[in-house]
Amino acid sequence: MGNQTSSEIEYLARALKAPRIRDSAIRLADQAREASWSHEEYLAAVLSREVSAREASGAEIRIRAAGFPARKSLEDFSFDHQPSLRRDTIAHLATGAFLAEAKNVVLLGPPGTGKTHLAIGLGIKAAHAGHRVLFATAVDWVARLQTAHQQGRLALELVKLRRYGLIVVDEVGYIPFEQDAANLFFQLVSSRYEHASLILTSNLAFARWGDVFGDQIVAAAMIDRIVHHADVLTLKGASYRLQNTGIETLPSVRAQNAAQ
Repeated sequence: MGNQTSSEIEYLARALKAPRIRDSAIRLADQAREASWSHEEYLAAVLSREVSAREASGAEIRIRAAGFPARKSLEDFSFDHQPSLRRDTIAHLATGAFLAEAKNVVLLGPPGTGKTHLAIGLGIKAAHAGHRVLFATAVDWVARLQTAHQQGRLALELVKLRRYGLIVVDEVGYIPFEQDAANLFFQLVSSRYEHASLILTSNLAFARWGDVFGDQIVAAAMIDRIVHHADVLTLKGASYRLQNTGIETLPSVRAQNAAQ
């Protein structure tokens, strides 16, 4: 590739705000000549590199903006620790088809069984697929909504959140909510119903959500909207964090088993 042509490509790449095109064009030029690519094949290859780079860059921006507490991939999830969890179910969720249908995913089970790991992994897959994602604990979501309510912009905040293809609500049930907080959380669920997806994790079965939200009617209405279009997965067993500690299980798990 001559200097004049290279300079012209560099100028055009800057004008298009696609600086990687110049590098791809130079790297692929010799390969194209040796393989006798057509002009169309060469152009497609160069543009393909640019699109792939942009998608990767965009995904990284969305992942950082999501607020994940850590990066957890589905590929690193230990299915050996959860033998009852079907790999094909998680693989299907990883395609993001549930997002296109505004469906939810609910992950139930004792602490330490991988619920948050799966929620983050699915969130990262969604970000790679081009969806905007937000992650926070249930307590943090309520605090955010309380602030918006106090400032008189709750309706605007709910509209803003509906622009996110996926919201992850972690640790539902770890801390009980007062009535006002429960009502705000219900509004978040209701505003996304059949419009955009939620992933929720909880250490409690649905039958005990009334205790968390302090109102059986509100809890029932909330669960109804969540599970109407949802995949509900139950994780079992002891916490993986307790492996090799000599502790068989957590008090909360023993209490739940006794209640059952």
